[in-house]
Amino acid sequence: MNSARKVRARVVTSLAVALMLSLAGCSPSSTSNSTSELSTTPPANSSSDPATFFPDVEHVEVTASGTNSFDFAVTISSAYDTPEQYADGWRVQAPEGTVLGEHTLAHDHASEQPFTRTQSGVEIPEGITEVTVEGRDQANGYGGTTVTVGLPGR
Repeated sequence: MNSARKVRARVVTSLAVALMLSLAGCSPSSTSNSTSELSTTPPANSSSDPATFFPDVEHVEVTASGTNSFDFAVTISSAYDTPEQYADGWRVQAPEGTVLGEHTLAHDHASEQPFTRTQSGVEIPEGITEVTVEGRDQANGYGGTTVTVGLPGR
């Protein structure tokens, strides 16, 4: 293989890897169990319309996927979504507030409202019978309408 072909092959490979990594940030499923927290109070420079502060969780379906492991299908509405401000994820919380799982979205869903994404393999300790799912806005943090759901088999 000559030098030009080697360079072209490396460029194509690099672009393919970059594309895969960027798409993975908003894949339909996630297994992240992050515990980061953001503010639930909108910044002073935000719109005065509370509907533009936070996304609303509209619906949550939970299925058991193993011992103490659950998969979540979460429907979020964020009618204000634009590339500049959008719903960028959600978290699954135990009744006392412990974050059990978090899903991050990499881009806006302005043309897809409401939208549903899944999170797989959220480990939930025995004894917890229900969880709350809360949406997150990239600028304002966590807030909006939450949904509390029972865990199947518990």
